[in-house]
Amino acid sequence: MSRLLLMVVTAVTLLSGCQATRQANYDYTAFRAAAPASILVMPPVNLTPEVMAPYGVMAQIAKPIAEAGYYVFPVAVVNQTFIANGMTVAEDAQAIDYQKLHEIFGADAGLYITIRDYGTSYAVLASDTIVSAQAKLVDLRTGQLLWQGAASASSGEGRGANSNGLLGMLVEAALTQIIETVTDRGFDVAGITAARLLSTHAHNGLLPGPRAVREQMPAQGN
Repeated sequence: MSRLLLMVVTAVTLLSGCQATRQANYDYTAFRAAAPASILVMPPVNLTPEVMAPYGVMAQIAKPIAEAGYYVFPVAVVNQTFIANGMTVAEDAQAIDYQKLHEIFGADAGLYITIRDYGTSYAVLASDTIVSAQAKLVDLRTGQLLWQGAASASSGEGRGANSNGLLGMLVEAALTQIIETVTDRGFDVAGITAARLLSTHAHNGLLPGPRAVREQMPAQGN
C-alpha cells in the first residue's frame, strides 16, 4: 500500500512539474490595442559565426508573417535600403529611432530579430543543424513593445536511433555534418524556426492580422 502511495505521489509531482515548466500565455493587451497592419522586418543581429545566417533567416521570415495576415515590407528591398544608406551592420540599423523608421517606411510595427544559433555542429555521436532566434515586435508609432518570443528547430528532430552500433553512429554523424553543411540545411531549418516563432498557430506566436482568414484564426491566450 505504501509503495502504491509513493508511486501516486511521484506521478503527481512529475505532472505538476510539467505544468509548471509549460510556457505561460503571453499578455497580448498592448498588441490588440495597437492593432498593427504592416510589419517592417529589421536586419537580424547575428550572434553566430555563420555569415550566411542573416540571409537564411531573412529568406524565411516573411512567409509566416504574411500568412498571419500582415503586410510585410519586402525584406530584400528593406535590407538593401539600409545598406545603401550606410547601415551595413544590423546592430546599427536596429538602433535607429522608431519614429525615423515610421517616417521613412510608414510601417505600423518593426520586427527586431536576434539569431542565436545557425549551422551544423558535430558532437561525436550526433551532428545536427540548429537554428534558434528571438524576436520582438515594436510599435513604430509609439515605441511600445507589442510582443516578444523565441523559438528553435533542429534537423535532428524525429531522427530515428541508429541500429548499426557505435561505428555506424560515428559515420552517420560525420556524413550528416558534411551533407548538411554543403547543402546549407540551415535554410530549411530556419523556415521551421520562423514558423514556430511567428505563426498564429504557435503557442505565444503572433496574433492574426487584419488580412488573416477569419475562419482559421486560433484562440490566443490573454
